[in-house]
Amino acid sequence: MKSNITYQKESHLSMAEFREILIASSLGERRPVENSARLEDMLRNANLIITARKDGKLIGIARSLTDTTFCTYLSDLAVHREFQKQGIGKTLIQKTKAAYPQAKLILLSAPKATGYYPKIGMSKHDNCYYLEDLDKLS
Repeated sequence: MKSNITYQKESHLSMAEFREILIASSLGERRPVENSARLEDMLRNANLIITARKDGKLIGIARSLTDTTFCTYLSDLAVHREFQKQGIGKTLIQKTKAAYPQAKLILLSAPKATGYYPKIGMSKHDNCYYLEDLDKLS
């Protein structure tokens, strides 16, 4: 039940727990789960991590980078497959936004989740760009 779930800010999440929730949520398909050093860096350099736990077990995470006043980039939103469709993701988003209410919350949707965000009230932005390979910059 959702009532047994606790949400909190965490600053010292273990890399093993992070890897486990990425894989259990399917987000691991698009994250470097086989590269422990990169996962450690992802955790260390995030400055806002909100977790959802049931009986101490990590079942959800919202990992963000924020300047606290203008923008918060929600880089990873992951909920364990067994706990999806219970409002946990939405609650993680709410708590992330509430941590710094002045900052606009920004995220890039996983392909499988593009229909989810409009359903919970988020707006789509058509002018997003990204660069993965510096050699492609002309």
